Amino acid sequence: MLFALLGAILVGLQVAMAALPNVEAVSLLVMVYTVVFGGAVAYILCVFVVLEMLIWGAGTWVISYLYVWAVLAVLAWTLRKMDSRLGWAILSGGFGLAFGALCALVYLPVGGFRMFAVTWVAGIPFDVLHCVSNFVIAFFLFAPCRRLLERLWEQAAQ
Repeated sequence: MLFALLGAILVGLQVAMAALPNVEAVSLLVMVYTVVFGGAVAYILCVFVVLEMLIWGAGTWVISYLYVWAVLAVLAWTLRKMDSRLGWAILSGGFGLAFGALCALVYLPVGGFRMFAVTWVAGIPFDVLHCVSNFVIAFFLFAPCRRLLERLWEQAAQ
């Protein structure tokens, strides 16, 4: 139930921030959820992707969402012991910059390198904005969100 709720929070935040192009809190929360819940973040990501598909419909983006968020989760898990807010901001910003390229990978089998490259290059201005906004959001909010969720999780376990 908790993981379904956390997945729904991701969707709610994404919809609430949809008017701001490539400004989102999903990356931040995926990192926080991963650090706090470990591999169970997979359940949260599944809920997120299914709800997104129900809202926005199915498309090639669904395929990319199945691996893009998992990439961020694996990176966050690998760095879970990092205490540097700058480090988390760099990870989040780097993910935002790479997001378009990661999403464009679904076009490789369909249209080859040319389709991948055209799709990726067309989105670079949005990836730069995604990078900057992710960096700023993570720099200021990763540590407090992590502490809050860890405290709440510990209290729930008692």
